[in-house]
Amino acid sequence: MRFKRWPRVEAYVDTSRKRAAFHRSQKAKRNKFPLLAPLIAEEQHDVDTEMARRADWWPKAQQEGRDRRAANWRRARARLFAHGDNMRGLLRQLWRECPYPADPACLLDLFHQIDVGRVDPERPPWKFHRELTPRITPNPENWNAAFRQIGHAKVGGGPKTIGADKFTFIGNLSGELLFITSQVRLVEPNESFYTPSNMRLRDSFVGRSGHYVVLEVSPSCSDEDLVTIERLAREADKRSLIVTRKPRPGQGAAS
Repeated sequence: MRFKRWPRVEAYVDTSRKRAAFHRSQKAKRNKFPLLAPLIAEEQHDVDTEMARRADWWPKAQQEGRDRRAANWRRARARLFAHGDNMRGLLRQLWRECPYPADPACLLDLFHQIDVGRVDPERPPWKFHRELTPRITPNPENWNAAFRQIGHAKVGGGPKTIGADKFTFIGNLSGELLFITSQVRLVEPNESFYTPSNMRLRDSFVGRSGHYVVLEVSPSCSDEDLVTIERLAREADKRSLIVTRKPRPGQGAAS
């Protein structure tokens, strides 16, 4: 079995830094309640008393930690020897090879994970990684069932930005992880979503000609998935829509 040598019990070391830290702690407690500072000061003991208390407490705390650790090792040994010879050898080898710290709490936890079936001793997770299967929604009923929103931003900025939302969605329809960006575009390119603070909204030309929504899908999206995305988007949003693939690096407009 792997063991870690526990440090021996040592006496408390009284230093000037510890005394200064104690004085700062007492001062901070008095400053926290200025009106009660005299009463708090009466309850506080001097630094020599505190150092004597620590000198008495420190070895006891260390010994309690050692006793607790030794008790855990005895519990772990009892759990180990409760198994048969074949299983015992396998568990010993497993403990030698596992990446866990050489601590009895970790060994007890390893035994517990084996007992409840979360760790297979013949196929430990640090050697045999479980194959991950992506979540696929081949026939989604609606947009929310197929895609999850992971981003939202305002395009144009300003307190009077209207309708210039840019959303990012993620989903998997047929085994390929798809990223979709939804952004509002103005029909008239000379118009703007942003209204200056010195211009009244009814006197401006903010989106007067209307707008439409552009959905840009990952370049690797298949034709079948593109058709499904367009159908779900039109069912979820009654505005004018254009669904297209994002251009690959070095390409021009999306197809």
